[in-house]
Amino acid sequence: MAESSRKHLQRAAQFSLVEIRQAVSEVEGINAKFAVLITRAVGTMACAYLFALIALAGLPAALNPGGEGIVAWIAQTFLQLVLLSIIMVGQNVQSLASDARSENTFRDTETILDRLDIKTEGGIKAILDRLDALAKQDDKP
Repeated sequence: MAESSRKHLQRAAQFSLVEIRQAVSEVEGINAKFAVLITRAVGTMACAYLFALIALAGLPAALNPGGEGIVAWIAQTFLQLVLLSIIMVGQNVQSLASDARSENTFRDTETILDRLDIKTEGGIKAILDRLDALAKQDDKP
């Protein structure tokens, strides 16, 4: 796994009260704050592991005669509980990676535009100044 992918996965998958508190402070209204709190907490691998333990605690009852059965337990309990958090972590990782790519593209675009600006020292201004100097030399007899 690439270093940047590890960084994004680590940031998105860990349970960080500081980041949750910051995200909650960025929204207004009690419903929005509660939604952000739940989304940030459930979208962590720590929550996925907790949900897996809760689901596994119900496995013996599912295997008992008259229980829901292994297929129903997997479909209704394990997949719904555990995959919810894992999918949210994956979406968070993709979002962070996309944000990083967008930021790099923006910085590159700024650099290109800065170099193309005829008023900026370096870049195209240096070339234009040199061409002007050559043109002046050609005009002299």
